[in-house]
Amino acid sequence: QVQLVESGGGLVQPGGSLRLSCAASGSMPSTYAMGWYRQAPGKQREPVARISSGGNTYYVDAVKGRFTIARDNAKKTVFLHMNSLKPEDTAVYYCNSSAAGTRFDSWGQGTQVTVSS
Repeated sequence: QVQLVESGGGLVQPGGSLRLSCAASGSMPSTYAMGWYRQAPGKQREPVARISSGGNTYYVDAVKGRFTIARDNAKKTVFLHMNSLKPEDTAVYYCNSSAAGTRFDSWGQGTQVTVSS
């Protein structure tokens, strides 16, 4: 059974930076994408960034130029580098891993990111 464990959330002032990490354990598919979603209070969960097994990336418009997603395949880990954070980035951030054409779809428990002065 696959388990995803996030870390790195916390409280940061506007304009600050944080790095989120998500480590996968268990048996993973041969190829799989990893990504980050977020859910703010009273809002639906939304995609933030995603990276394919080949390194292709996707970012939601709201974070382009500020967030960078990267992965370490050997360590089955994905990172989200967040710069120039804004109060509207405040949310619980969830790690996700999935494989196209399969039922593989795993979620982490989430880590809180709060941007406030």
